Amino acid sequence: MGIAMPLARARPLEYAVALRQFALIPSERESSMIDPNKSDPNKSDPIKSDPIKSDPLQSAPLAYQNETFLNSPDGRVLRILAEYQEPLARFRREQIQDTVVFFGSARFEGKSAATTHLTALEKNEAHAPLAQQEENLKRAHASVDMARYYEDARRLAHMLTTWSIQIPARRHRFVVTTGGGPGIMEAANLGAHEAGGKTIGLNIALPFEQNPNPYVTPSLNFQFHYFFMRKFWFAYLAKGLVIFPGGFGTMDELFEILTLAQTDKLAKKILVVIYGSEYWNRIINFQAFVDAGTVSQGDLNLLKIVDSPEDAFEFLRDGLTNYHLGGTPKKEGEVLPEIAKTRG
Repeated sequence: MGIAMPLARARPLEYAVALRQFALIPSERESSMIDPNKSDPNKSDPIKSDPIKSDPLQSAPLAYQNETFLNSPDGRVLRILAEYQEPLARFRREQIQDTVVFFGSARFEGKSAATTHLTALEKNEAHAPLAQQEENLKRAHASVDMARYYEDARRLAHMLTTWSIQIPARRHRFVVTTGGGPGIMEAANLGAHEAGGKTIGLNIALPFEQNPNPYVTPSLNFQFHYFFMRKFWFAYLAKGLVIFPGGFGTMDELFEILTLAQTDKLAKKILVVIYGSEYWNRIINFQAFVDAGTVSQGDLNLLKIVDSPEDAFEFLRDGLTNYHLGGTPKKEGEVLPEIAKTRG
């Protein structure tokens, strides 16, 4: 208690010295008492010997600006949330009400490009071995044959967009949407662009880089890391799905949407158009599902197989009008639902 009052009034250095002295036993305390105003030049004081750092401690980065954390496993939930919230904000800002999604092979070219490629291969200026040349020509002839689907996708997207941009609504209806890459995706974006409408590209980061095609509306050009978030946005806004000939990715998207429709997980009617009976009848025998009892006959009504842009457009226009334009505002001030809904 004898030193309590002086400590309260002591300067920081004197306070530290007093605490150290107080910790010693009485005999040591008496022998080691020093005058704080005097110092032993032969003995260093540990308190004085610890230099104060010349550079002050810098502020830590804000959590949402900490790239190390955001790119770590602990930040995964935030990355997932960002791939939901950022597209949602943009769709609202761009006034996108709903979409029609085009899927198909990324490997198809337009007729002109495919023909030019075939002509170059026939000259064999690269002097490829015979076996390789035969394989190259086989693929090039197939590319020319499949180029008709590129042109049909382009025409269908143009027809659909020309119709949809005339719908009297505050928000953009039935916007042509693709995966944003080449092939059928490029063809659909091109057709919508040529018709003067907005068009969406939902791209994905892949080990082999897939650049967005130049016909996607810049403000609606998206890049995803997670496949499941990209697939969510394909399904969430879609009122129609057009499936052109394609590979595994096209099959994946087709059956996912059919499953959601079959199990009534979508709070909306989604129109599914399968384009090109010649191709699809060789790839999938839909009737075999029914014959084997794995789906019901009525499940085949979930899709429509067509062979021309005109037939596809007529089916889409009539279905979209019947199922999704009944809520078009008829009075000034009426508002459409802000964005598409799903069940639960």
